[in-house]
Amino acid sequence: MKSLFCVLLMMVCMSVFANPKKSADWQRVTKLKITTLSTMLASRGIGEWGYSAVIEVDGNKILFDTGNRPQTVLQNAKDLGIDLSDVKDVILSHNHGDHTGGLVTLRKALMGKNPQALSKVHVGKGIFHKRVNSQNKILKVKSDMEALGAEFTLYESAHELFPGVWLTGNVARIHPEKNWSGNGRIETENGILEDTIPEDMSLVFDTDHGFILVSGCGHAGIVNTMEHINKHIHPGSITTAIGGYHLVSASDTHLAWTAKQLDRFGVEQMIGSHCTGIDALYSLRTLLKSNRSQMVVGSVGDEFELGKGIKAGFIAH
Repeated sequence: MKSLFCVLLMMVCMSVFANPKKSADWQRVTKLKITTLSTMLASRGIGEWGYSAVIEVDGNKILFDTGNRPQTVLQNAKDLGIDLSDVKDVILSHNHGDHTGGLVTLRKALMGKNPQALSKVHVGKGIFHKRVNSQNKILKVKSDMEALGAEFTLYESAHELFPGVWLTGNVARIHPEKNWSGNGRIETENGILEDTIPEDMSLVFDTDHGFILVSGCGHAGIVNTMEHINKHIHPGSITTAIGGYHLVSASDTHLAWTAKQLDRFGVEQMIGSHCTGIDALYSLRTLLKSNRSQMVVGSVGDEFELGKGIKAGFIAH
């Protein structure tokens, strides 16, 4: 009996230390709206190979990635009637130019109206590492932005940016979702390694309707990212996935495995933009037995609003 008591006590202690926060302590987002500003499809604005979304969450405004061409996000925001001058925080999911190309132009265009516009740039550890035999253009972006008074903050671990709003930090590659070319090399403190785009970072919103995930390219893998959320933020369903997930070249076998994992996490809605791939999105929709209202191809101007769901662009509906 005494032995059984000790075992039970140990299990309770392990549970407390593994999950130091009770569910009542978790901060939850109550208002959330996400609008796509850069992706390939467009029935309004300009389409391009890139990604960007503006996010309004509980009185805060965030720009996630900045598209490819310098003017795209700036022009699309104007066409959609969206004011970006009140956005202080910008998140760069990784170093690639199709996610960072508009940043300097946006800062220059908006800082006259608001000196704090896009002045806080949040990035993942590894983004500034030297790439072997290729130029890491984010270094020039960083230099230009700092000359304009902006500051960069580097993240390795999960970090709560605002109440209920989380940056994943670096995501461990548990499952073999190899969402990168395999040709690149990177200089690190441990020597020259394969460039797995280690800085890949996503944005997560903790809501009463489950987690809402926003990704730029998902180089870390959508399933790896979801595993990371449950391990390093807290356990829970991930009901919505928005952005790029680099499934455009995925095999039917890999898509079937991905769909099974998404179902396990409780995914109900998806806006698959950029490198997700049109056919891949349709395959996931079929495999998950979903529909054209809940799983759509992303387009410029589409929206997700907490409690209302997805409002797809005309071309993608």
